[in-house]
Amino acid sequence: MHDLIIRNGSLCDGSGIPVRTGDVAVNHGVITRVGRVPGRGRTEIDAGGHLVTPGFVDIHTHFDGQVSWDPQLTPSCWHGVTSVVMGNCGVGFAPAQPDRHDWLIGLMEGVEDIPGASLSEGITWEWETFPEYLDAVERLPRVMDVAAQVPHGALRAYVMGDRGAANEPPTEEDLRRMCALVRQGLQAGAIGFSTSRTVTHLAITGDPVPGTFAAEDELFALGGVLGEVGTGVFQLVPLGAGGEKVDDPLGEIKWMRRLSAAVGRPITFGLFQNDNDPDGWRELLQVAEDAVASGADLHPQVAGRPFSIIISLDSTHPFRRRPSYKRIAHLPAAERRAAMRDPALREKILGEAPDDADPRSSLFPQGYERHFPMKANQPDYEPGADESFDAIARRTGQNPETLIYDFLTSEDTSGMIFRPLLGYSEYTLDPIREMLLHPQAVLGLSDAGAHCRLICDASTPTSMLTHWVRDRSRGARLPLEFVVKKQTWEPAQLYGLRDRGLLRPGYRADINIIDLDRLSLRSPEFVHDLPAGGGRLIQKADGYVATVVAGEITFREGEATGALPGRLVRGTRSGPVVL
Repeated sequence: MHDLIIRNGSLCDGSGIPVRTGDVAVNHGVITRVGRVPGRGRTEIDAGGHLVTPGFVDIHTHFDGQVSWDPQLTPSCWHGVTSVVMGNCGVGFAPAQPDRHDWLIGLMEGVEDIPGASLSEGITWEWETFPEYLDAVERLPRVMDVAAQVPHGALRAYVMGDRGAANEPPTEEDLRRMCALVRQGLQAGAIGFSTSRTVTHLAITGDPVPGTFAAEDELFALGGVLGEVGTGVFQLVPLGAGGEKVDDPLGEIKWMRRLSAAVGRPITFGLFQNDNDPDGWRELLQVAEDAVASGADLHPQVAGRPFSIIISLDSTHPFRRRPSYKRIAHLPAAERRAAMRDPALREKILGEAPDDADPRSSLFPQGYERHFPMKANQPDYEPGADESFDAIARRTGQNPETLIYDFLTSEDTSGMIFRPLLGYSEYTLDPIREMLLHPQAVLGLSDAGAHCRLICDASTPTSMLTHWVRDRSRGARLPLEFVVKKQTWEPAQLYGLRDRGLLRPGYRADINIIDLDRLSLRSPEFVHDLPAGGGRLIQKADGYVATVVAGEITFREGEATGALPGRLVRGTRSGPVVL
């Protein structure tokens, strides 16, 4: 008698081999048989006509605080994700001096747009050191597995105090202590170290993340600990990745190449197409590929769709800094929308200029040629240039700002606008497709749990299947087997989680059953479900028949079953269980 049998599914096993029909048997949280499974199961699922895949592995999340209060880790759980890596971009909550809690919250709020009040109310602070943080995470039940990295920003502030927070260079003693704490974290179960070097990552105070300007001696010393311990990934957001102009576009990847070769550990770095240099990503990919010959292991981390913001009256919009709008900004959304439809107020707001500046506005082109109305049903993340508000205005002889105002306030539209910032320089996802196909590239950058009021890219695993495999009409698609491998086996391998990501005997029974014909993304919606009533964008999906974690069914048709089999993953996994 098996614990669980999934029968007659179209098995896409994560390895990239062609889909085949078969059964999957599970016992004690492990896959025990794949193919034709005789006998019976205590629980059986008929997957006839459905896709069966390994659970998805998301290596770029910011659930560092949310793990304190949300056992579901929404919204990732709604998109087939069964394992996540947090502690990215050099921000996190351990190690933490007791008098640095508010500062760490402000750092996370500024960099990752997670409401500070929600973090303050939701985080339990049962730790000071990184090992104590892992212990606290381990004690809480949850729906999926989580793994953590040691964040550079928290580390610097813990060791150096205000000097570290202000990006001053460390002394020899500072560096020795930081290295010791990275070693301690890795030995306790951290699976990497992270830092950020883009000047677009700012704390709520406007200060750059600690580590932004770290010299090579600091980076090589901290990276060297990974080599010494023989485990962990070095993750970073490099200078230029946030859209800023840089004098030497290859400068960052040059030191990454030398560091990886010197310490023998993989480095993964964020890579987007950048409007300042729309073809520069190709050279970075080539350097990453060439680096293999010199003993380096560089993995550009690329996104499945453009890095964008969703404009709405609940998040951000072009009128939020105008005096007349500010006078009604405190009203609930429905009342605010109704007030804005008043002709006199409409005319007033449209006639005003902002009364203060957006500190990040200089990074991205102004105007409305990259503002697209979002449909009320399946969102389109690859709209054509002729679908922008600017193009519509030119065709109809109207003002694009007026069109946007009326779209945001109408009761007959989605009220949401898609605004790509990075990765859409030429109004096509062909560059992203080319990046995804590169042998060194790894899929990531969902930022799940972060940018709560601006994006909801935690839904990327679903759009990888709907857009890239099934629906894309403005260019070539990607094979199903390739897309599944990109979300399962490949990210698990990079981070040393070699016990998952394949539908093979001995592997962890993290499994998705998906009705691919029915799979669809719902429209984003803004909700106030965070601690202290904090607001965020969420996005659900239809078509996930079931999700299984460690052999237990956690979701059926998008609804949680109540099972919480997820655990903290401490360190790397050597491979599948020998049956």
